[in-house]
Amino acid sequence: MSFPIIRHRRLRGNAAIRNLVRENQVTVHDVVQPIFVTHGSNIKSEIPSMPGVYHFSLDRVQEEIEEITKLGIQAILLFGVPDHKDAKGTSAFMDEGIVQQATRLIKELNPNLLVIADTCLCQFTDTGHCGVIHHHPITGHADVANDASLELLVRTAVSQAKAGADIIAPSNMMDGYVHAIRSGLDEAGYENTPIMAYSVKYASAYYGPFRDAVDSTPQFGDRKTYQMDPANGREALREAESDVAEGADFLMVKPALAYMDIIRMLKDNFDLPVVAYNVSAEYSMIKAAALQGWVNEEAIVMETMTSFKRAGADIILTYFAKDIARYLKK
Repeated sequence: MSFPIIRHRRLRGNAAIRNLVRENQVTVHDVVQPIFVTHGSNIKSEIPSMPGVYHFSLDRVQEEIEEITKLGIQAILLFGVPDHKDAKGTSAFMDEGIVQQATRLIKELNPNLLVIADTCLCQFTDTGHCGVIHHHPITGHADVANDASLELLVRTAVSQAKAGADIIAPSNMMDGYVHAIRSGLDEAGYENTPIMAYSVKYASAYYGPFRDAVDSTPQFGDRKTYQMDPANGREALREAESDVAEGADFLMVKPALAYMDIIRMLKDNFDLPVVAYNVSAEYSMIKAAALQGWVNEEAIVMETMTSFKRAGADIILTYFAKDIARYLKK
């Protein structure tokens, strides 16, 4: 054989060598656990389409926070399910809204646990849309009014920061939302509160179980006029570039699994932390297959998370966060 003899397997010969040369690793510090809080009492109700994920009433949320803390997870993404919906999503920005109440409680239970507040209106509006609806005066066509919605999103962000949220995570995809929220937070004295921008959020079929969880399915139409077309990649750069210019502190790609090329694109083009949101259907598909015995759940979860890291994600929002923390403790 001619020199040199290339043997790639030399660096795969045993576990110690593989550990030494491993390029990407998942740690408990990489993952964020979403949780759902709701009104009522003594509620810990499993979401049917998301096995192992629950709605918690405020009097039961302590057990979830204690488990998350014990596992070493440092951050949660907080979603609220209100008891009242209206055209403006008023309960999203009330001081006694469910997210605001839960934030204050969680910060009392564990002041060091990062509370990332989802900042959107969809689960609070009676239309299920991420903003207020405008009807065209001539055609009568209904669509989300961008600038009118920004005002309400700013009020929501400020109320969440006031309640103690450590990071504001606006998921609405309105044009100019980062600038509006950044200005509103700064004017209210929360200039040190970071914004985790849902910069590249696609109009995806992967959100189905989540919409069950928060009852946010649009009552008419869809979200394709404000969320991105799954066929588009370069457009993601324009969206992210706008958020960077407007003052975002993190850039998110949502969903993650079918959009790892977009994660890599953002990683290569911007120097802000990149967040991958491993969304509800991505979770539920693995859980469903594992419950049937068709896949090794732990192996496929960790392979998926490692792929997000390899694609360029610095942070992973995932309903598997607690499972991952347990796997890593073995």
